[in-house]
Formats: sequence, C-alpha cells, structure tokens
Amino acid sequence: MTDVTTLLELSGVAAGAGGIGYAKVRAPRAYWTLVGLPVTWGRFTFTYGSTMDACGLTVAPSRLRSFLVRNVARRAEVQPVPPKVRRVTGTSTGLRVTLRLPAGLEPADVTAASERLRHAWGVHSVHVTSPRPGFVELRMTGYDVLRRVRMPHARRSVSGPMVVPVALREDGTPFVRDYRQVPHALTLGANQSGKSMYQRNLVAGLAKLPVGLVGIDCKRGVEQRTYAPRLSALATTPDQASTLLDALVAEMERRFDLLSAHGVSDLWDLPDEVRPVPLVVLVDEVAELFLTTVKKEEERRDRMVQHMVRLAQMARAVGIFLEVCGQRFGSELGRGATALRAQLTGRVVHRVNDKQTAEMGLGDVAPDAVFAATSIPADRPGVAVAGDSSGGWSRIRTPETSPADAAAVCRAHTHLVPELPFLDPFRPAITPEPATGEGPSLVKPRPVTD
Repeated sequence: MTDVTTLLELSGVAAGAGGIGYAKVRAPRAYWTLVGLPVTWGRFTFTYGSTMDACGLTVAPSRLRSFLVRNVARRAEVQPVPPKVRRVTGTSTGLRVTLRLPAGLEPADVTAASERLRHAWGVHSVHVTSPRPGFVELRMTGYDVLRRVRMPHARRSVSGPMVVPVALREDGTPFVRDYRQVPHALTLGANQSGKSMYQRNLVAGLAKLPVGLVGIDCKRGVEQRTYAPRLSALATTPDQASTLLDALVAEMERRFDLLSAHGVSDLWDLPDEVRPVPLVVLVDEVAELFLTTVKKEEERRDRMVQHMVRLAQMARAVGIFLEVCGQRFGSELGRGATALRAQLTGRVVHRVNDKQTAEMGLGDVAPDAVFAATSIPADRPGVAVAGDSSGGWSRIRTPETSPADAAAVCRAHTHLVPELPFLDPFRPAITPEPATGEGPSLVKPRPVTD
C-alpha cells in the first residue's frame, strides 16, 4: 500500500512539473502570471541592493548620510546608495519598476546596464524609459511577447480621436499610430515581411473611427480593393492616382480657407459643426507613382510627386494624413523622393533585403536601429523596427490578421463612410458579399458614379 501511495505521489509531482513545463512553452502568459511573476518579484526584492551595486548603479552617500550612519546608527561602514524604488507593479507580461535616481546617476547609466540587470533577475528583457526628470522606469518582460502576439486588453494609454493600436512592442506595451502626434508615416519591407499585415491592422483600426479613408493602390487594387466598403475613394492606376491627388490638394486649399475664415490654425480648433472629417490617404507601393516607362509620363509623375510633397508639408493642419508604403524608398526613385521622405516622420521598417533600404527608412531618424532592422529573421513575419523623430526606436510585431478579417471589419463599419462630394467620382465599386446558409447577403453594392 505504501508503494502504491508513493507511486501516486510521484506521478502527481511529475504531472504537475509536466504541466508547468507545457504552460511555459504553450501558454507563457499564464505561466508568467502563476509562476514567473512571484519568483521574479521575490528575486528582485531580495537582491536589489547587491545587484545595483554589482552593476555600478550606486553612488557614494552624502556627507550628512555618512555622519548619521557613523554617529547615530553606530555603523563603521557606510553603504553606497542605489536608486530608490518608488513603485513595483506586476503585469501579465512582466514587471514595472519606477526608480528615483540619486544625484550622480542618469537614465543612460541604467540603460547601459540593462543587459546585466536582465541576467541578474532572470527575465527576458529589460527596457528603460524616463517618464520625467529624475525618474526611470524599468519595463521587464518575463518571456518573448513577440513570439505569439496578443494585444493587451487594458488600453489606458490608447485614447484620442486619431489613435490606432497597430502592433505590440517588445516591452509588452501597444504600438499606436497617433496621427495628431505623428501625422505622416513611411512603412518599408521586403516581400513576405509582414508589411501588408501591418497595413491590414492599421486599416481595421481606422475603419472603426469617424475618418475618411482614401486608397491609392496602383497594382490594380489587389491590396486595397478588399477595403472598398469602408473607402471613400480608391485609385488603382497612375492616371486615377494623379486625378485623385489633384482633388486632395484642392480640398486641402479649401480647408485652409475655412481655417482662415474662423481665425484658427488647426482643424481641431474649429467648432464641431463646421469641422471637416479627417482624411487618411493610404498609398500602397509608392514606387509605382514615381517610376515611368516613357517620357510622356514624366509630366504626370512630376505632378503627382509635387502634390504628395505639398500634402506632406502642409496637410497636417487641415486633417489630411499620409500613410506611405513600399519596398524601397530613396533618391533612386527620382526627383522629390527625398523631399517627401523627410516629411514622413513616422518610420516602420520590416525585414529588408539590404542595409541601404534600412538606412533609407531609419538612418535619418534612428541610426542605432539600422542594425536591428537588418537582423530581423525571415521566419518572423510581422516583426519590424519602429523609429520616431526623437531618435528612439523599438521592435514591434503585428498580430496576425487575414485579408478576410480586415474586409469583415470594413464591411461592418460602412455606416462610418463620410459624405464627401469631392470624392464621389473616385468611390470604388463594392462587390456584394456572397450569401451564406439560407439568409441573403446583408451587404448591398454601392452604386458606381461615373
């Protein structure tokens, strides 16, 4: 009987260990919450002082502190002073620690020691941010959150009229497109790098907002035609794109006249009853707008490039935003390419085929990120490096979204398509959704205006 009991106990222990091992691989978020977080929190608590000292993140105590220790506490040895822990918060992906830096330390010192802190506390990564002067926040992740992307449920940081969560950062926070902060963006990436999936997530997020979506896809609309129920306009050839850009520039000038008439300098300062709807212009494979095959097309090309540069330089104030996408983007495309790129302050670079493409996208805004972009493995589609005009950068990954998923979101939000008479000639034809089961299709085709 004793042998049977012992065998059952050993079997239970083995099953429990096997379950924990399975959860660590297949359900890392659950494993971290149940096992990793308590262990890491305890390790951090008991080893904080010695770890900071070993990593060189301590300073000599002040004279007053030394005097009190020697004469009041009666201790001969005065310990160096580490950053003071202000707050420790556990999350479903890691641990957040807010530190108050003592005089003599700066955030760069903590950033330089982040790899040593990662190994000391046994976490997957440690990212350092400085929310305000004198403070740093350690964002520890307990596992590789980019291996299987799950967007966080709590999106307290995602708020605003033109804010769209698009991907997940490697520190577990959402990467968002905030058009009021970064009005225009450039997305680069090779074939099969996840660039289209990034665009699908972006469109799915924008489709839920009260904005107008304008598509330019000169590959005969193979990427953007699935978004047709939510688009206010779609150009699928260079000729259509040229005419559409003419209309957008004319609309920009009308909106500037409106701002002038009301004595304001920004769209969001207008009264609600007269404020035009924001427009997001989605340009897929921008090289198709720049490249020409015959000399007679050069005039049309120069006009399109001029219009895009004008929109990038001026249209933010009137609520017109550019999302430009391509495989390569640089001076080899011809006149105006460099001027346009300089206005696209948001940068997202997926896996690329050469270092020069990464430098085109990130070299002028986040030079340190070029190596990270060139080292993205081919078996991780959707992984990208996002840079910003302040010189910062981070790795991100887009959650998997199929064309059918994005199209379903667009169909579900057709009621948000704004009335924009100047775009009526460019409205795309909508193919009725095939009926499933016994019920008829609920998607009605939009009439095509000649």
